[in-house]
Amino acid sequence: MSKNIFIPALLEQQREELNTLRHTDALSFHNLLDVKSLVEPDSFSFNQLLDEARQELNQKVGANGCVDAIIAHWDFPTSVLVPILCKEHRIPSPSLESVLKCEHKYWSRLEQRKVIPEFVPEFCSVDPFAADPLGQVTLDYPFWLKPVKAFSSQLGFKIESAEQFYEAIKEIRAAIHHFGDPFNEALEHADLPPEICDAHGNTCIAEQIIKGVQGAPEGTVFQGEFNVHGIFDQPADNGSVLYDRLEYPSGLPERVQRRMIDACKRFLEHIGYDNGCFNAEFMWDEDRDQLWLLEFNTRISQSHSEMFIMVDGMSNHEVAIDIALGQRPSMANRQGQFPVAAKCMIPHTHEDAIVKRVPSQKELDELRERFPGMAVMLDIAPGDRLSDLPNQDSYSYHIGTVYLGADTHQEIKERYRQCLEALRFEFEPLAEEMEA
Repeated sequence: MSKNIFIPALLEQQREELNTLRHTDALSFHNLLDVKSLVEPDSFSFNQLLDEARQELNQKVGANGCVDAIIAHWDFPTSVLVPILCKEHRIPSPSLESVLKCEHKYWSRLEQRKVIPEFVPEFCSVDPFAADPLGQVTLDYPFWLKPVKAFSSQLGFKIESAEQFYEAIKEIRAAIHHFGDPFNEALEHADLPPEICDAHGNTCIAEQIIKGVQGAPEGTVFQGEFNVHGIFDQPADNGSVLYDRLEYPSGLPERVQRRMIDACKRFLEHIGYDNGCFNAEFMWDEDRDQLWLLEFNTRISQSHSEMFIMVDGMSNHEVAIDIALGQRPSMANRQGQFPVAAKCMIPHTHEDAIVKRVPSQKELDELRERFPGMAVMLDIAPGDRLSDLPNQDSYSYHIGTVYLGADTHQEIKERYRQCLEALRFEFEPLAEEMEA
């Protein structure tokens, strides 16, 4: 009998990635809830989603089946729903408290400071609804201000003055409840220390601004056994054009990679994180040889999946399923089509606009002929308004993604440049901006 594997908000692209795994004939993959509910909701209740997930699991499994594994590859609320559901079905998963110690930005910083303080930037908690929120800030300008729980870089602001701070606070007060209220519901399922009860889901964290090259280890902890199966980096390019991409394998010095791995191991052991996957984000300031920790994510990264396939010949879903089934995780190594792969952003950094044209299928097919193995995912269509796109950051619009493979890191950058030149988009300014 095949094993029933449930993956919340499973996309068609991810179903295709799952075909790269070993023993797929012995696995049955099931979607749990949908993207609209878990990734792009206008508003949501965590407890309601939890009840809906429970009901859907019961309906899909039926009287004679069972839930063998539940895999998370999205951020909150999925990342917190999964350990609760796993505990109820007595299948391997990290504890809810250890997950929340990564998911809650302020709580995570407090725990990081206890065990890996050399990697932690200065930070403090800020209540945006306090009478004098600026009075709570203990950092000098400039600093970052962001909610303790948000998606991507939403409601994240670089603050360089009191005026900018209060402008940001106004926006945060208006929008923080979208994730803050559901996150408070999730926090009610765990035993919280007093300092976290005060720093609830509708509070913020102010952090020292750090710089450098981003590095991202991904790995697993299985029955106390720690392992890293891949390290990615986000190269820093010189020049006026930013080629925003994530590359695999990392080109960072080995000594820096070892320090990232050691920091991950120490922190995850400290919070008791076990039987789960993780990916962490660091910044390496080469001039000072200072390594900074940005955050921990309690899941495999779906952003990494295509790159693992290109380089290693297998999706990272393999290790997530192994662990969820109570098996020691293992990944193929360097059995893919390319020595190097990258996830490249298609940016739009101008003003809000209406999408008038996107690349045609014929144009995309011609580009794939130039660059075998390339994949393009567009997030926009003609008629869309950029400001209506879900889950965008505060400074630019992300309108699509290009996955590329090549023989070298330099060749990746050149292919990325050629793709951006070839992908033709057209935008129409908003009527009010034209009148102004």
